[in-house]
Amino acid sequence: MDKPLGFWMCTSLIVGNMIGMGIFMLPAALAPFGRNAFAGWAVTVVGCLFIAHVFARLARAMPEQDGPYGYCRRAFGNGVAFFTMWCYWVSVWVTNAALAIGIVGYLTTLLPVLGSHPALPPLAGIAIIWFFVLVSLRGALASGRVQLVSAALKLLPMGAIVLLGLWVFGADSAAYSAHLPDAPFTLDGTAAAGTIALFAMLGVECAALPATKVQQPERTIPRATIAGTLIAAAVYVSVCAIPLLLLPQAELAASNAPFVDLFRRYWDAGSGHWLALAVIFSGLGALNGWTMLAGEVTASMAAHGIFPARLKAPNRHGAPGWSLILMGVLASAMIGMNYSRSLAEGFTFLTLVVTAASMPLYLVGGAAVFKLHRRGVLARGPALSASAVMTCVFSLLAFYGMGREAFWWGMALGAVSLPMYWLVRWRQKAQAARALAGSTPPAAAPQ
Repeated sequence: MDKPLGFWMCTSLIVGNMIGMGIFMLPAALAPFGRNAFAGWAVTVVGCLFIAHVFARLARAMPEQDGPYGYCRRAFGNGVAFFTMWCYWVSVWVTNAALAIGIVGYLTTLLPVLGSHPALPPLAGIAIIWFFVLVSLRGALASGRVQLVSAALKLLPMGAIVLLGLWVFGADSAAYSAHLPDAPFTLDGTAAAGTIALFAMLGVECAALPATKVQQPERTIPRATIAGTLIAAAVYVSVCAIPLLLLPQAELAASNAPFVDLFRRYWDAGSGHWLALAVIFSGLGALNGWTMLAGEVTASMAAHGIFPARLKAPNRHGAPGWSLILMGVLASAMIGMNYSRSLAEGFTFLTLVVTAASMPLYLVGGAAVFKLHRRGVLARGPALSASAVMTCVFSLLAFYGMGREAFWWGMALGAVSLPMYWLVRWRQKAQAARALAGSTPPAAAPQ
């Protein structure tokens, strides 16, 4: 089987998926938390580095497994793997909906007509979803090439933001203290801010998801996982603090396009449009990568008998066509369900739902290190043990910080997996019984 994804494409998949719309939309979502936003970002970046280390080592120890589903099943069996990957599967298509909403938020600054009627933003988001479904239907190589280009392009607005921040600091260093929020540091505030920020850093596991299409997965996936996470973390640390420090808290919290407002305040009105265009390209690149991964996750679950076999069938380009179409339908439905919310409110809510649905994978991944070590599958040293423990602690902290509504939404979506699991087990047992009955020689006629 042809394996089109090498180190640079896998690294760009991680960077492109992690640096999507989150970094451009989350300053507005984090603004109400004041100084806790900075503490939350610090906790999130460190926690994601631990997660990246865990998944890199799992990929190196089990290159024959088809990504996280295989790791979870090897460690804890089919039941836990089913629940974990079902939750993750939900998070993937909700991520696509959140990205589309974020893209439309910046697109309205270039095309104000989108804000003229409340139905236009969700329709634009749905149209963007289906455009990238069509791109992914062309196969992993086509999506990988788009991802490679978009990952490079999205670093341009990052550089522009850093240069603007340095220029403002050089011209008036007091500007960075003019809008400092006076909210005190609290555990609840830090946990809540960190959970929101975590959405922007989700994706450390991306290189392992299309494992069957990666060249030398035992070597490529671990290297790409660590490299991609470090690049994304460095970009976030350099960029995200600037609007939080330079814009008034109330103005930032109400913004649909925080970085556009930043450039309009400190540069000129026209520069905001150019930045908005660059941000849109960044979001489009992330949506391209997550759409491809949505199809791969669905096809992997179909290959394990969770979903109908048709969903794993490749089209003539090698892409899981029916899986991608299903993902498009579900993401479109999620955008429609948030029709009554503003763009900023819808994006913030969906980020929390995505985080809630992603956490079981990270929690189980950290616990799998100890389980697989006892079975002799994984060699465990002090560094990996520390990463596994911190991955579990970080996941539990995220559950604590996400709030009741998002937590119960995530758990409700995960709970749907239970009847699905029982249905799959019943179907598999019925198929096995029919196969056994068909292979049993007929009984002798009574004498």
